[in-house]
Amino acid sequence: MKPRPRAFVTGVRGFTGRYLAEELHRAGYEVFGSARTAHGDRIPGVTSVYACDILDGPGLERVLDEVKPDVVAHLAGVAFVAHGDAEAIYRANLLGSRSLLDALSRVGAPVRSVLMASSANVYGNTTGGTLDETAPPSPVNDYAVSKLAMEYMTKLYSDKLPIVIARPFNYTGVGQSEQFLLPKIVSHFKRRATVIELGNLDVARDFSDVRTVAQIYRKLLETPATAGETYNVCSGRAYTLDEVLSLAREISGHDIDVRVNPAFVRAHEVKKLIGSRVKLENTIGEVSAVPLSETLRWMLGEVSGSVLDSVEKER
Repeated sequence: MKPRPRAFVTGVRGFTGRYLAEELHRAGYEVFGSARTAHGDRIPGVTSVYACDILDGPGLERVLDEVKPDVVAHLAGVAFVAHGDAEAIYRANLLGSRSLLDALSRVGAPVRSVLMASSANVYGNTTGGTLDETAPPSPVNDYAVSKLAMEYMTKLYSDKLPIVIARPFNYTGVGQSEQFLLPKIVSHFKRRATVIELGNLDVARDFSDVRTVAQIYRKLLETPATAGETYNVCSGRAYTLDEVLSLAREISGHDIDVRVNPAFVRAHEVKKLIGSRVKLENTIGEVSAVPLSETLRWMLGEVSGSVLDSVEKER
């Protein structure tokens, strides 16, 4: 019997890591991962979770030499744009990424693909409508700068490793922290709150479902032509905050008073982010995407099922 291909996911206990692990498991992979601690709840589809700091190069090398993965998805790092510790952002997102690639380059067993999760925040306030991968980066905060620096750093390993860079736009789903916008909104509607305090109201975002993102990451890992390339991971449509609130009102049947709290208003906020997935679909094929309305129904508890239910194509 042919052994199953092996996948290694850093940050496997994180929001995205759990969904990607199950997506890979369902696709036939034996999944391993790393986290800050090996202790915690069992993650569906994951064979082993190794306790390993992403900055611990020798520790990573030992783990990778034991696992001998066929594909690697690097999701570990600081994921919150408004994280207040700039040093922690750069250590995790830049130096941690370099630590992983250095360890991978030293491991004897070659990997078929390494996915590095960047961010659409690297585009900043770039104007011109829908952004494709040729849009010039213009980061406006430390998080975005750290991700762009990570992208440039990967070029140092381009002759040693088959690296693909994913630039996800905003995405959400069950299990995401309430420090992010949509989970915060959903939480208020679920508990029938009368008032919600938000920051910048004049923003528009391209939202995807985390299950769609996991599916795309798997396909990027499985497609040899992605090596050395960068891809937007997006829906191709932006929703304003008012549209999100209207959908939540419609689904829940509950109304809520929206107030601006100056403490939540971010300086250098990116006003609008909408991406093109033309290059992505030209490479991996048509993407089955969950519409935002269905994502919100799932998060509000109006629909149930496995975290990787079949998805509806959004066109």
